Amino acid sequence: MAISEAAVAAEPEKAGEPPKRSVRVVLLALMIAMLLAMLDNMIIGTAMPTIVGELGGLEHLSWVVTAYTLATAASTPIWGKLGDMYGRKGTFLTSIVIFLIGSALSGMAQDMGQLIGFRAVQGLGAGGLMVGVMAIIGDLIPPRERGRYQGMMAGVMALAMIGGPLVGGTITDHLGWRWSFYINLPLGAVALAMVTIVLHLPKKRAQARIDYLGAALLTVGITAIVLVTTWGGTEYAWGSAMIVGLSVLGVVALGAFLYSQTRAADPIMPLHIFRSRNFTLMSVIGFITGFVMFGAVLFLPLYQQSVQGASATNSGLLLLPMLLAMMVVSLIAGRVTTNSGKYKIFPIAGGALMVTGLFLLAQMDTGTSRLTSGIYMAVLGAGMGFLMQITMLVAQNSVEMKDMGVASSSTTLFRTLGSSFGVAVMGALFNDRVAHEMAERVPGGGGALPNAQLDAASLAKLPDAMREAYQFAVSSGTHAAFLLGSAIAVAAFLAALFVKEVPLKGAGPQKKAEAQAPEKAEAAA
Repeated sequence: MAISEAAVAAEPEKAGEPPKRSVRVVLLALMIAMLLAMLDNMIIGTAMPTIVGELGGLEHLSWVVTAYTLATAASTPIWGKLGDMYGRKGTFLTSIVIFLIGSALSGMAQDMGQLIGFRAVQGLGAGGLMVGVMAIIGDLIPPRERGRYQGMMAGVMALAMIGGPLVGGTITDHLGWRWSFYINLPLGAVALAMVTIVLHLPKKRAQARIDYLGAALLTVGITAIVLVTTWGGTEYAWGSAMIVGLSVLGVVALGAFLYSQTRAADPIMPLHIFRSRNFTLMSVIGFITGFVMFGAVLFLPLYQQSVQGASATNSGLLLLPMLLAMMVVSLIAGRVTTNSGKYKIFPIAGGALMVTGLFLLAQMDTGTSRLTSGIYMAVLGAGMGFLMQITMLVAQNSVEMKDMGVASSSTTLFRTLGSSFGVAVMGALFNDRVAHEMAERVPGGGGALPNAQLDAASLAKLPDAMREAYQFAVSSGTHAAFLLGSAIAVAAFLAALFVKEVPLKGAGPQKKAEAQAPEKAEAAA
């Protein structure tokens, strides 16, 4: 049974009823595609030691992740625009195919150079997966009804973060690291078949040419920024010629991109979408949410392994309090939004809880229990649960249907860039604090722990004085990182205060009579 945008718009579901079977099938396919995009890096992270052991090339290890991230970030806005111009379905299917080709080639890589190149191909397809999922949901389901599916999307995210390391470790141990990539093929094939058969959207034919200049400038700008945040403080010093040069290149390229968008006949990111106050505010909030979330995902397991002695094997489970709170709150917020049509309170509550949760996490020290840290994580997770999907919903509700793709891709891009900045800035502060504390507490011994990352087994082998100093240093580093995150999150709370509650499009039939009554009365008067 095929569905179309018009059919869903004409027959909206009643609140509280399950979605039509065809809609449910399409959503299942979209969630599988979303899982592919989110699960990949989580699985590969666990398999990396084995990959390096077989292929060598330890000095190029970071590029396995960087190539994927760069290709994903740079292609995200382009995929969104292509969907607006040529139709959502064909563009989405193309991105799945490219992702699967990259996955297959990565699994067959014979050296580190090949793996890096194939990961870039995979990332190119991944850029279209997330945008495609969000834009197609935006096409099929009116904003008023869209809230009920937020819990589903938050659940997929939680599943990826919790299950990724576990699945990656199991696959690597029993089937070999190549199956960390091959596992994408059957899942992708299922999503490909389901979308092809069930999803029918109106075909589009673009009258204008693709904005190649804008695409090139945006790609150069995003690439430079991501490299700065990836290399700064690790591969190169922050004040080095490479980092300064990349920073200048990024600023110049993005400046030229903005100018080109005012001149292009059909810009790849039309600037008029930012005239909507809500869209601009959601972009800011999305950036900050990405900044905070990926910083938390990086430092919380590190703190629990180094200071609280948790096992690295179940690193995904360490985030369970945060992820469960995020999923439950997102589900509740979605239901309330669907039933009431009100949403402004959620970004405000989310911003407040995010600031509070990060401030609480900043108070953790060497004596903090797992129960206490779990409660703090749940507060942060609740804040992100209010924000994760609401930002996309409000952003899509702020633009016309013809700009749904670029609105989805822009919001996704800002969240991606936020995560890059969050990991880089919070990571630099963390490493600086760890090095400083180690130098003070273990004179001449601070350099013995260059990466500031030791698991519980490695820590147990250290002398007592060194271990205690390192644990104090890590707790000091997480204090500084989360305190910075809390200060940054204040901006999200302030931005939420200025959100204007514009009625969500596509109210259910039980609300249509109420909505039309004032209009009829006004017309009669």
